[in-house]
Amino acid sequence: MDSKAEGSAPCSSPVYVHNPHLDALKEDILYHFSLGTETHSLQDMFGDVKFVCVGGSPWRMKAFTEYIAAELGMEDPKSEYPNICAGTDRYAMYKVGPVLSVSHGMGIPSIAIMLHELIKLLYHAKCTDVTIIRIGTSGGVGLEPGTVVVTKQSVDPTFQPRFEQVILGKTVVRNTDLDQSLAEDLLQCSKELNQFKTVVGNTMCTLDFYEGQARLDGAFCSYTEEDKQDYLNKAQEAGVCNIEMESSVFAAMCKLSGLRAAVVCVTLLDRLKGDQLRSSHEVLHSYQQRPQILVGYYIKKQLNAKAKDS
Repeated sequence: MDSKAEGSAPCSSPVYVHNPHLDALKEDILYHFSLGTETHSLQDMFGDVKFVCVGGSPWRMKAFTEYIAAELGMEDPKSEYPNICAGTDRYAMYKVGPVLSVSHGMGIPSIAIMLHELIKLLYHAKCTDVTIIRIGTSGGVGLEPGTVVVTKQSVDPTFQPRFEQVILGKTVVRNTDLDQSLAEDLLQCSKELNQFKTVVGNTMCTLDFYEGQARLDGAFCSYTEEDKQDYLNKAQEAGVCNIEMESSVFAAMCKLSGLRAAVVCVTLLDRLKGDQLRSSHEVLHSYQQRPQILVGYYIKKQLNAKAKDS
């Protein structure tokens, strides 16, 4: 299952799956997408995809689709962008030209399920040279709200760059490195935009929003304000710039499949100064647009460069 797609250019990079059992399937049903290899022509539908952007909410990913369509001059004011996964309520998927936009829900289990099926979709569609970027929100650590963080490494709650999963009763540890050249390209794009502060740093990925992130405002809390501050200070000393709940498995699975990957999240608050979001809806909405502005600029720049070379 790891061989390059037949007829690919010598320098192209395919999408890998590592599962010999897939060869024995008459049909591969991508259940949570309501797609399948027998019911849909995945290569015709997705074979031209070069950029995949994923984010938590269906609404946000539809908004990104509308935004990138306008940026690339592909918008159609008379039509709605159809949800390709309309047969299910688990995830939403939209496509404009070579850009695929997919929601992943909240937390490691939800994004992991989505990524399994997305990676297989890209594999069956014989896509090559795909870049995938997670865009989202996060809590900052010592950063002003509205700062965009491009992840260098995803670290666990003990500040180690790893993703652990129990498979058949055994703990499997996977690497969480992301593509550093892509991170630097995104940082350069932010400098060219010159609209908001962007930094490259480590992102801590947790299993939960409250206790796992040292919040004091959950239904349960067994530690003090001093304990919380001590922990977050240690995180900052370890290079952690922000906290979210998906980056570790995202980094691990993209690395395994050969996808060039990045995580771009805006900080909605500084966790050293509080736990609850007190900014207005308008301010939070403007913050949430920053990752899509940066990633949209990057995609447009890449496509323009390829058009000049061709």
